[in-house]
Amino acid sequence: MSYFLGIVIILAALFMIVTVLLQSSNAKGLGAVAGEMETYFGKNKGKTIDAKLALGTKIASVVFVVCCLLFMLVG
Repeated sequence: MSYFLGIVIILAALFMIVTVLLQSSNAKGLGAVAGEMETYFGKNKGKTIDAKLALGTKIASVVFVVCCLLFMLVG
């Protein structure tokens, strides 16, 4: 059981690293200070690749934390 949890933890960590690195930056330089930045609830925000990557990151982080807690209980 501990080998399986270890493999899942490693895969979840690698998936989180990849999804975070593939996401584009939200910083728009000095345009954010002047109020030129888009709002968070912009048009089609839920359908963009960044939104899917963010969802993948959230799911992977939950899997990572749950597996780490299970690993502590089992191990």
